[in-house]
Amino acid sequence: MSMRRLRRTTTLPALAAAAAALLLAGCGGSDGGSSTGDAPAPRGPSSAKLRTELDRATKVTATSFPATGGRTLRQVADSLDGTGPQVAFATQTIVPGPKQRLAFGIVDAKTGFVYAPTALYIATAENAKASGPYTAPADLLITDPPFRSQNAATESDPFAAIYETTAPFAKPGQYPVLAVSVINGKRVGAAGLITVSSAQSDDVPDVGEAAPKVATDTVASAGGDLKKIDTRVPPSDMHEVSLKDELGKKPIALLFATPQLCASRVCGPVVDIAAQLKKTYGSRMEFIHQEVYVDNVVSKGLRPPLQSFKLRTEPWLFIIDKDGKVTSRMEGSFGFRAFEEAIKTGL
Repeated sequence: MSMRRLRRTTTLPALAAAAAALLLAGCGGSDGGSSTGDAPAPRGPSSAKLRTELDRATKVTATSFPATGGRTLRQVADSLDGTGPQVAFATQTIVPGPKQRLAFGIVDAKTGFVYAPTALYIATAENAKASGPYTAPADLLITDPPFRSQNAATESDPFAAIYETTAPFAKPGQYPVLAVSVINGKRVGAAGLITVSSAQSDDVPDVGEAAPKVATDTVASAGGDLKKIDTRVPPSDMHEVSLKDELGKKPIALLFATPQLCASRVCGPVVDIAAQLKKTYGSRMEFIHQEVYVDNVVSKGLRPPLQSFKLRTEPWLFIIDKDGKVTSRMEGSFGFRAFEEAIKTGL
């Protein structure tokens, strides 16, 4: 594979739009909960073929991928069996640090979304030494049927999971990235670029910082009309309390998402995941879903809670402990496993 094919990485909205055009795929609770133990994992899709692909994509080992051995990113790319898919990142807020979260999807122009064992390689330039492989297991976006909305990731929707890994970045700049997937026994690459911004440009509340004490929309504030504050169909049951009233009293999972208006198509699935996880963790953590746009109209801008959190993209998840401090934050798409691991940081 030649790195001459390298181009700026497609964004996830563009990737999703391409897949939707190719495959005609659309975008996408219970109170209480268990007091102990992890949430039961979703059963996954009923399609045996898709279930097998996802099972393989979630079980990833570094030994399945070529060691860098001091080679450049271009040399690693040239050692692969071929190219073809595109990689698109769901995370836009990336700053220097030892473990920066990267979530992404891979799509083939002919077959749609690709689910296979996958890892990332990264370098400061194509001809610079590559680091990696950073294994990126797939994480399910499909919930169990009782928690699926009309905006869900479904068994017929090929956008059934998201890849996720962490990688170190020493300084701001553009970094060539190579996503390698093992498909039918062959190592196939998808090249792109990601931008790492300065830490000073990231003013979103980070881990260890106090969460803004802002009122979020509730059933009461909406006069009982849930459609005013939730574009999910049907509306979720995560609008009972306001962040302002609960902050500092109980751990909180605060999810900013707009299932009907989401540019990346992942807001519906992540709200469904929150609904399923609430069944297990609802007795120990308050779950709050906050819609994104004023009056659910994009042109009217962001609702006040998003402005208070300095958000410019969606969806976002914040886990806040009982003292009001952020213990985890995630931007863009995140699957069931990542959401649950984030929850555990706040308990």
